[in-house]
Amino acid sequence: MGNVVALASMLEGRQVWRGRAAHAPAGDQTTGWPGLDAALPGGGWPEASLTEILLPADGVGELQLVLPTLARCTRAGRTVVVVAPPYMPYAPGWEARGVVMSCVDIVSADPRDALWAAEQCLRSGSCAAVLAWPAHADDRALRRLQVAADTGKALAFVFRDRRHAAHASPAALRLELETQPSLQVRVRKCRGGNAPSRPVPLPASWS
Repeated sequence: MGNVVALASMLEGRQVWRGRAAHAPAGDQTTGWPGLDAALPGGGWPEASLTEILLPADGVGELQLVLPTLARCTRAGRTVVVVAPPYMPYAPGWEARGVVMSCVDIVSADPRDALWAAEQCLRSGSCAAVLAWPAHADDRALRRLQVAADTGKALAFVFRDRRHAAHASPAALRLELETQPSLQVRVRKCRGGNAPSRPVPLPASWS
């Protein structure tokens, strides 16, 4: 039997490779909401990925989640595309939150074409972020948006009814806005770590 060599001496002599746990990269895609950033593994939106935002109803303040990001992108001269929104964005309100509206393109599309339009915008490589409200999107359609976001290195945001929470999603990040007992956001799925067990309360200034 060969001599037994102490593991410590082998490590000191660099005869054994010592692995280290990889840390989730902290990108520059902050959400603009410190509490939410702290709850996400990467400290913000996942880069070049699809984020799915589930809603109890339209008009509960869901755009507040992304307005700080849209402001940051447009102030840098990057293009943001809004595809077939259920309501026309209120330009003065967006501008008050720092969004440069000259960098925002609003695309009118039939519900049957909205997903295709969003995918083309994401793939183009010319958009910083694309927002869409797909009425009917199966797993395959969402996966195409995820691939398109990665291809074009853009942020993709889709807003959907929370009834879809029961179905699996290829989105890198999945959030659900809750209005009861108070306005809060629950992380349903996140890339790079486990979703926090508790929802993130939203600030009183949220409107």
